[in-house]
Amino acid sequence: MLQAPQDTCFSPRQTLRCPGGRVLDLRRPQVMGILNLTPDSFFADSRVKAEDDLLRRAEQMLQAGAAVLDLGGYSSRPGAEDISPAEEMRRLLPAVAAVHKAFPEAFISVDTFRAEVAAEAVATGADILNDISGGQLDEAMLATAGRLQVPYILMHMRGTPQTMTQHTYYEEDLVLELVRYFRDKLAELRRHGVTDVVLDPGFGFAKTPRQGHELLRRMRELQVLGLPILAGLSRKSMVYKPLGLGPEAALAGTISVNTIALLNGARLLRVHDVAEAMQTIQLVSNTFPSALC
Repeated sequence: MLQAPQDTCFSPRQTLRCPGGRVLDLRRPQVMGILNLTPDSFFADSRVKAEDDLLRRAEQMLQAGAAVLDLGGYSSRPGAEDISPAEEMRRLLPAVAAVHKAFPEAFISVDTFRAEVAAEAVATGADILNDISGGQLDEAMLATAGRLQVPYILMHMRGTPQTMTQHTYYEEDLVLELVRYFRDKLAELRRHGVTDVVLDPGFGFAKTPRQGHELLRRMRELQVLGLPILAGLSRKSMVYKPLGLGPEAALAGTISVNTIALLNGARLLRVHDVAEAMQTIQLVSNTFPSALC
């Protein structure tokens, strides 16, 4: 097992420089609200149906305390249908433009692994790239992130959303593999001039529920890389399957695992339920202030 640093304030880089000179401060954990522009996301209540629905949900999330809104037009649930870049942009770009116009001070993240989509989204008003593939599904993505000079969320995944459930066998220690993966990807990102990076362990992506729980328990070991960590646990199978539930009944479980994630170093919670995540941060901060310094 890797030895995590004892200092709970270890990570030296807890701010992200975004377009327009704005800074997203992660010295205190923040919340990223999920806005799915897809018709088949695994949690049906997260699917946005029209622009007025999108803006209503975005406003509710921002009022509840979300620092970032994460918009995605490509469903990455296991076995999801592959769609073309043109279809992804048809779903995503008008939504980014609408949110940026209505809420110009909001930080907008786009959940895409395609460089072409990423570039168009940033030109439309997005601030952050959230790439589930770490540049593995589009060889131009890392260079594009460097050219755009926007923060980049680097996630660990194997295969594709269509095949990732076939890639859950790890010959070596799971967390050690993630550290090596991130180390190599970070070196590549630096070569392309990307300096603002958030690490996402990729819960549910090429990992079984049991592996997800091990990773959650040991997540603090990823702090050896000295970067902020995103925890995307909201209503996922590792939460609801052990309880014999479905995603629609997994809010209480999500609150529980988010609490563990915060205590293990998470700086950004990606969630469907913003108000509850903000309450979780507040209560953990009140009880364990040194853990969230």
